[in-house]
Amino acid sequence: MSNQDYKKLFTEVIKKQIVLLGPAITLAKARNVKGLTILDDGTVSEISGNPQELIQALIDQFVQLSGLIVKKTMEPLLNIHSSGISLPVNPVIQVAQAQTLPVQPVAQNL
Repeated sequence: MSNQDYKKLFTEVIKKQIVLLGPAITLAKARNVKGLTILDDGTVSEISGNPQELIQALIDQFVQLSGLIVKKTMEPLLNIHSSGISLPVNPVIQVAQAQTLPVQPVAQNL
């Protein structure tokens, strides 16, 4: 893949997350990835570093976030039912270790 293809892939991933999570959360998480320069609309304008490592780092940012989302959505249910069930203290690590997502070129997803 060319550098331009990777920019398109990163941009597509980020823009899909913007639809799901909103721009503030998505851009904050995506900008945690050192080596990516991201415009306010989610477009990746620069990549510096190994694109394979950067895409994994970007995916990891969203996987970590999904662990927090699961915890926050489950807490009210557990509080209502008070059955002694509790969530893990750090579900983020468990989720992040359990998932590795394959990356496919943008053209294959269309």
